[in-house]
Amino acid sequence: MNFLEEHTKQIEARGLTLLQVKEQLHKFEKKIPHADVTKHASVAHGILQITDEIEETHIQTYAEESKDLEVIKFTPASGAATRMFKFLYKFLQNYDPKKESINSYINKEKEPEIRLFFIGLEKFPFYEDVLDKMDKTEIDRIKKPDEFNRDFAHTLLSKTGLNYGNYPKGLLPFHKYANHRSTPFQEHLFEAASYACRNGIAKLHFTISKQHYDKFKATESKILPTIKDKTGCEFEISYSYQLEETDTIAVDLKNKPIIDAEGNLVFRPGGHGALIENLNAMDADLIFIKNIDNVVVNTYSEEILRYKKILAGKLISLQQKAFKFMEMLQNGVSDEELHTILNFLYTELNVQISEEFEKYSRKYQIEYLITKLNRPIRVCGMVKNEGEPGGGPFWVKHENGSISLQIVESVQIDKKNEYHQSIQKLATHFNPVDIVCGVKDYQGNKYDLTQFVDRKSYFIASKSKSGKKIKALELPGLWNGGMAFWNTIFVEVPLVTFNPVKTINDLLKPTHQVK
Repeated sequence: MNFLEEHTKQIEARGLTLLQVKEQLHKFEKKIPHADVTKHASVAHGILQITDEIEETHIQTYAEESKDLEVIKFTPASGAATRMFKFLYKFLQNYDPKKESINSYINKEKEPEIRLFFIGLEKFPFYEDVLDKMDKTEIDRIKKPDEFNRDFAHTLLSKTGLNYGNYPKGLLPFHKYANHRSTPFQEHLFEAASYACRNGIAKLHFTISKQHYDKFKATESKILPTIKDKTGCEFEISYSYQLEETDTIAVDLKNKPIIDAEGNLVFRPGGHGALIENLNAMDADLIFIKNIDNVVVNTYSEEILRYKKILAGKLISLQQKAFKFMEMLQNGVSDEELHTILNFLYTELNVQISEEFEKYSRKYQIEYLITKLNRPIRVCGMVKNEGEPGGGPFWVKHENGSISLQIVESVQIDKKNEYHQSIQKLATHFNPVDIVCGVKDYQGNKYDLTQFVDRKSYFIASKSKSGKKIKALELPGLWNGGMAFWNTIFVEVPLVTFNPVKTINDLLKPTHQVK
């Protein structure tokens, strides 16, 4: 299509080109690409179970070999808390205390989350704050429980109240200790101090929304002195935003670009896959990735930290072998050495070798092995599937016929393909986003991570704007298509390492309650 001159200027002002936007529009017209899953990954094929003895070896490897490495903790933290309170927003919109009791509403609307929320009120870390804002006491709660509960929810979420639904999730109070309350942001700092402090400094990077920057900086200034005193660690904290040039154009249900009331094209953030650009800007030897809401109270922190070190130690040991083999390939290898490298790729890096390999010339065999070895490495924790929605580990066939381990989101699996659906139902594990990355090559040069993205694994999501349904293009997810051509290792980790807070009621779970 042809754009008006003012729209062309708008596109270029975002750092995009006309060609890029036209390619985005073309993707809306095409059939959504689905992952060609061939098998679910399991402990029998693709997920590593580590024995206690080997766990200790990996912990020791991390302790000894990472002393001189640059380590960064990378935390996606741009989300607002709005979705956490979805059922409460609905309650406030639809509940009328003059017409029915809350129990009647819950039964009519089939909203057990509401009942759980109000039963657990006193266990939430923000309970006293809401009471103070309401100017209410426990007596009010006992005398008029329905009125009290409605006012509590309103005070929690309204702009005249605490306005928590519009807070960044990372700055909400999640945990209540004896003398203080803690946000996910704070918990990540304590966690980093325990495994990522090098030469007295722990480096953390948070990807946030631009409008939340001042709130994060204000919180940082307030809490850092106390955390430094408690941990003996200094902190180097940096922030970045999702780049405008990774935004994608929004279209209506007929795939036509949407024009807003001011006559401008509508663009939307390109999804968390756009964060590969932010990750690519990190200059470090090891990068730990975990989502902002996946934290625990300190009672459980030791076990969490243990598995961080295990994953990192495993990565370092694999990387050391890969670097040694890269140097050997550069200098020429014997038949025995060649097969040692082949065995390493297949058994330890899960690389599927071409059936034609033995027919290749020695020169091309070496080139082939270099292309397979010379890639970023990620070691990903996998927990047993307990029915949580989201991505999981699968073997996936690519366009060139190669097969590799991938983290696949449920939206990437074709709902009309019975075979693929049957594979999804067999899945035994879930992706908790607990990842350690090695992003430098054997010579210490940083990889350009954008060269290892599967650009064809995008999503088309249904959204709404001003009450109208629209379609949005989302780039390959950060740990899905964004890391598609990395060397990938999946390690089974215990369920305690996965504690996301997707709804506010998740804070009532044991891992978020101080004993």
